[in-house]
Amino acid sequence: MDLNEASISRRNLLRGAATAALLLPFGMSLASCAAPGGGGGNDTPAGEVTADNPFGVAANSKVDAVIFDGGYGIDYVENSAKIMEGNDKLGGVSVKVSSSTKIAQELQPRFVGGNPPDLIDNSGANSIGWSTILEQLEELDDVLDSDNLEGEKIRDTLFGGVEAPGTFDGRFVALNYVMTVYGIWYSSSLFEANGWEVPTSWQDLKTLGAAAKEQGKYLFLWGKEAATYYQTMVVDSAVIQAGDDVRIPLENLEEGCWSHPALQGILTVLHELIQSGYVKPGGAGTQFTQAQAQWSLDQEALLYPSGSWIENEMKKTTAENFKMKGIAELPLDGNQSTPAGTMRAEAGEPFIVPSKAKNVAGGKELLRTMLSKESATAFAKSKLAPTIVKGTVPADGFGSTALVSQSEMLAAAGENVFTIKSFNLYGMNSDQLPIWNSFLDGKMTVAEITKQLQDLTDKIRNDSSIEKIEIK
Repeated sequence: MDLNEASISRRNLLRGAATAALLLPFGMSLASCAAPGGGGGNDTPAGEVTADNPFGVAANSKVDAVIFDGGYGIDYVENSAKIMEGNDKLGGVSVKVSSSTKIAQELQPRFVGGNPPDLIDNSGANSIGWSTILEQLEELDDVLDSDNLEGEKIRDTLFGGVEAPGTFDGRFVALNYVMTVYGIWYSSSLFEANGWEVPTSWQDLKTLGAAAKEQGKYLFLWGKEAATYYQTMVVDSAVIQAGDDVRIPLENLEEGCWSHPALQGILTVLHELIQSGYVKPGGAGTQFTQAQAQWSLDQEALLYPSGSWIENEMKKTTAENFKMKGIAELPLDGNQSTPAGTMRAEAGEPFIVPSKAKNVAGGKELLRTMLSKESATAFAKSKLAPTIVKGTVPADGFGSTALVSQSEMLAAAGENVFTIKSFNLYGMNSDQLPIWNSFLDGKMTVAEITKQLQDLTDKIRNDSSIEKIEIK
């Protein structure tokens, strides 16, 4: 698969997208951007507010939605639009769904002109900078407090933690629709054929690496653009091991945050795996999807750390007998301080309703329709990815073992999910990539990678031109 604009956008968004896309540029504080949304600016006649029309969409009104045309396309919103148009409780509403790969270029002039669309998927490399529009967005709490089309309160149907990425200074203004699970992925058929046990902690990886080597395979491999997938795995694993004692210092750029014992313990094990020859060398010179194909098609390595987009990203280069499954990232050992099942999961694809849209009620109603069981199930079936709506993936995962794994991980985690914002918030990835490529290539010790990552953290913390945002 080519690393085109859409795949970059989707990969970056889902890797931290709800965090990366939804965070402010340097020099702008959250407080300075926040202001009540309100409904002023739209002149569409209001309809009667009822249980079936909670936002008062006017009969025969029109809804204008502009959707980022990336990895998920726009057909899922078109499907919800058809359901909304067929809802006789709304009285003949019509919905126009338009696609865009350049959200900022095409829609910023409409914000300035006071005629933005009613619903926007503000995603992709060309999304609108959030600091420029936060004060112009509707709060969306009433969407979550409304009933879905099946009569259930929407808030009660969603996975835990889905509001956090779209909440700024206490205002919930962006609803992220797609649920992304971070984990370690493998072929269950390969494991079954060789009698290998799925690891439960980092302590199991040495034994598994030795078993892989006996079969002429590696434990892990990587590609140059995705070297920081291993940082994600290491950091997430440390948070699973030790909770906020690891997460909060990293998020807030604290001195010595990379020296936490859980992080050091996991880095030490990973270094030992590299030195033992269990990580395929040369990844620093390999394009990331080529490296991923070495795992999914050639099966040269047993495990690969990634977000749950990996199945869709590699669907054209995956072996026929490759039954992809995932597990949550691993604790260091059996003494984790977090509840069993704790994992990193976050919502992506941020949908917003501008306050000055002509049909604010219509934009919210389209979101409500998207959050129905019918719409969310259709998305999961066609995209092989779960939305933030629970209970929409059947036991067989529509034939996808990876999707079944995602559902199982989310169910096991419950409310015990977390995310990491700081790396994307402060634009650290480009500087971290060469560090991780060097470490994975066996050219750096644990002490050296710790120092380089801490130096980068300290540089940002001490730069007075960069506005710091406290993360709790």
